[in-house]
Amino acid sequence: MKQKIIIKVHVRCDKCRSKAMTVAAATDGVMSVSLQGEDKDQVVVIGEGVDAACLTSTLRKKVGYARLETVEEVKDKPADKEKKDGKTDPPPFQCIMPPPCCPPQFEAYRVVYEPYGSQPNCTIM
Repeated sequence: MKQKIIIKVHVRCDKCRSKAMTVAAATDGVMSVSLQGEDKDQVVVIGEGVDAACLTSTLRKKVGYARLETVEEVKDKPADKEKKDGKTDPPPFQCIMPPPCCPPQFEAYRVVYEPYGSQPNCTIM
């Protein structure tokens, strides 16, 4: 069951907000984390099987004051509504490698053959 958890956190600066989001995101089952409210002091967590009490306790230990505001079930949007509007999803993006515009370039080596026992100029042979 997907659920939406709102936790009010006392934050003093951007670093505290970042730490609260990091702690919430590290919890098992969390799908998304965001900040809401006038002062951006509410951490909104959406996930499956998230223990709200444990998450609140962890935020208290790591960040400071944290109070569990609400826990509610999130219902998925029905797909039938999109079909009734006449809108269809665009086809999924496919990554296709374009053909190379030029054939690969090979370096040509010039080999000089001297038949009468002199030293060859080529050091590769």
